[in-house]
Amino acid sequence: MSAAGARITALDTHDVRFPTSRELDGSDAMNPDPDYSAAYLVLRTDAGDGLEGHGFVFTIGRGNEVQVAALDALREHVVGRPVAELCADPGALSRALVGDSQLRWLGPEKGVMHMAIGAVLNAVWDLAAKRAGLPLWRLLAEAEPEWLVAQVDFRYLTDALTPERALELLRRGRAGAAERTAALLRSGYPAYTTSPGWLGYDDAKLTRLARQAVADGFTQIKLKVGADLADDVRRLRTARAAVGPDVRIAIDANQRWDVAEAVEWTNALAGFDPYWIEEPTSPDDVLGHAAVRRAVAPVKVATGEHVQNRIVFKQLLQAGAVDVLQLDAVRVGGVNENLAILLLAAEFGVPVCPHAGGVGLCELVRHLSMFDYVALSGTVEDRSIEYVDHLHQHFTDPVVITDGRYAAPTAPGFSAAMHRSSIDTYRYPHGTYWAKELGT
Repeated sequence: MSAAGARITALDTHDVRFPTSRELDGSDAMNPDPDYSAAYLVLRTDAGDGLEGHGFVFTIGRGNEVQVAALDALREHVVGRPVAELCADPGALSRALVGDSQLRWLGPEKGVMHMAIGAVLNAVWDLAAKRAGLPLWRLLAEAEPEWLVAQVDFRYLTDALTPERALELLRRGRAGAAERTAALLRSGYPAYTTSPGWLGYDDAKLTRLARQAVADGFTQIKLKVGADLADDVRRLRTARAAVGPDVRIAIDANQRWDVAEAVEWTNALAGFDPYWIEEPTSPDDVLGHAAVRRAVAPVKVATGEHVQNRIVFKQLLQAGAVDVLQLDAVRVGGVNENLAILLLAAEFGVPVCPHAGGVGLCELVRHLSMFDYVALSGTVEDRSIEYVDHLHQHFTDPVVITDGRYAAPTAPGFSAAMHRSSIDTYRYPHGTYWAKELGT
């Protein structure tokens, strides 16, 4: 089959799970024993060029099979579509997937189905970038603003952001883009690390990892909080002693508290100069976040990794509920919806510090932040990408951190591809690791 006439021939899915709960990596007040997992998909074509589109949804273990089933439910929307048309306009597929009324009923535009839609769209963007021979951040940054605007669904947004205003923001962002691209390739993008701060780590491990983070060039670390106030006071004291007064320490409650409790607990920790409190309450509670923000200033409020869609982000921004917006590469409807969220953040002048870690989230989200820097916001001031040091070895284009900064990826695609050997080892329940563990 010629590349011009090629079609999508398969959407393959895999339930991939890593046993991170064994070492308490990823542990926090709401999620004490996560097994970091990926509902993973591969788009295959008959183009003959060997290129595939890879995407996934990050989960933390049980329930990953439900997410895989959601991916399987989208197969008929994708298989048989012309590759060239799909890659030229992922927005058309986005509208088709979101607009399937019977599947939409399960959301709408939230939860398991919406994350599955995002994974499929991310796989299409991965394929499109590979076919263009560019890393995704450059594909987006070098695209015409009119085309980028056409990729965004502005339904429910126009009271805050119109397509015309989005086009203005993107045209304005082109000024100096070449210089910022060169700077990014030369110096990378700022990172902060959560690796020292998992709730299951003892004080000695916290101290060792916090000191190592500073030695590695990080100027911000993050600690999980929210299980026990006395423990949090001790751990913040330990962390501050380890890193000194000039390194930022963010804290993350992972949705643990009611509004009043969030205010009381954050203020009790304020003496250790936390930079932000992350997810202080339910991710759906827009007014609750606004109330917390008013009551804990100058500690900043950050949220977004569990925000379901662009509409809730819009409301958080309209309500003045966040100081730091934390988009997630796989929680919402893929690159298309994250373009909308980045545009909203630019319109409201709120810095974006994405959620990462997990399985492959660092690999993906660096592309979104780097596009934002080069072609939209034009700045890295008070902006950084979360970094967690595990599971990168399973990806063919893993992140590289140098002196506390993300190196800009240069390989074509969205950096979503896992090594086949990792899939074969950690596929649940019959991969070689799980077959041995479970006796399957």
